[in-house]
Amino acid sequence: MVNFLGIFLLLVGLISTPGVFASSPRFIQTRGTQFVLNGSSFLFNGFNSYWMMHIAADPSQRNKVSEVLHQASAAGLSVCRTWAFSDGGYQALQISPGVYDERVFQGLDFVISEARKYGVRLIMSLVNNFKDFGGRSQYVQWAKSAGVMVNNDDDFYTNDIIKGYYKNHAKRVIRRINTITGVAYKDDPTIMAWELMNEPRCQVDISGKTVNGWVQEMATYVKSIDSNHLLEVGMEGFYGDSIPDRKQYNPGYEVGTDFITSHMIGEIDFTTIHAYPSVWLPGQNEEAQMAFVQRWLKSHWTDSKTIIKKPMVFAEFGKSKKDPGYNTSVRDSFLSTIYDSIYKLARSGLSIGGGLVWQVMPEGLDSYYDGYEIILSKDLSTVSVMSKQSRRMADLVHSI
Repeated sequence: MVNFLGIFLLLVGLISTPGVFASSPRFIQTRGTQFVLNGSSFLFNGFNSYWMMHIAADPSQRNKVSEVLHQASAAGLSVCRTWAFSDGGYQALQISPGVYDERVFQGLDFVISEARKYGVRLIMSLVNNFKDFGGRSQYVQWAKSAGVMVNNDDDFYTNDIIKGYYKNHAKRVIRRINTITGVAYKDDPTIMAWELMNEPRCQVDISGKTVNGWVQEMATYVKSIDSNHLLEVGMEGFYGDSIPDRKQYNPGYEVGTDFITSHMIGEIDFTTIHAYPSVWLPGQNEEAQMAFVQRWLKSHWTDSKTIIKKPMVFAEFGKSKKDPGYNTSVRDSFLSTIYDSIYKLARSGLSIGGGLVWQVMPEGLDSYYDGYEIILSKDLSTVSVMSKQSRRMADLVHSI
């Protein structure tokens, strides 16, 4: 099916040379409100594939990782966000605090080596807010099992023992020497950025101050052991107490984070937002949900550019097959509208680096499908929409 995809992309005139790095890759950096690479502006179109390490832990399944990276590269997708965690439970990377499954770690080694092969940069998340793949609730449970007095999952942000578990995991991952390439993760430019947590939330402190304190501590720590890579929080974009007026852009509720204050932290290099209007605004029609996304994107882009003064990434968005009235044309239209907005904002000052659609998957991983999956070898109309955006973002850089 890879060949069929390549033929399709050639026919629609959107394919560029699959993305093997032209020479030894260099670290992506920021300069003001822009991403830069080799001194020039860096814009991209990308995707989420959280499952890669899990699948690559089984050598007989690694072809699925290679297949997706190859197909994504052919469609011009040059940045992938993925998990560098799996805490406790089935096929865990971190079996218990400080105890790791080398077989799973070698799966992550493979993901990084294959990403380099196909010219794809990685944003790698270090823990989950949610219980999927362990998350902070697993950290709290580990502490509880060790006799630490904890009250709830939000103790993840404040308990010194638990914070120590997290720091040790971050250090173990960042200093890992890849068994395939021989390069330490902290020295590998294939990695674009580390992400502190996927979608941090805190119920006990809606102001955002508790999460903000944790972000400051962990950002300082990560930068102390890796000054090469960019660092981001992993936030969805919910506004907190620092600028009360901005709360009007939230989808009617808060989650205990403050987009402004946490991204103002010096060690954080760029801002992120996510958007799931069908989940956040249930019962509202397609037009109202899209209007929310447009306001969400524009307000955060403005704040990133004028207040925070750092570049932004639209790090998660997608259209679920489970949504009422779904069909492929609806999804393609949804993505096209978001891509148009990203492109227009990028054209206006290059201060949004790009977008990462949720999510790209190979055929045959049905148990991982969540309704948002895009199968590049099958969903050719959607691939065309994604490839068009890849080409536009690349052309924008070349026109500077």
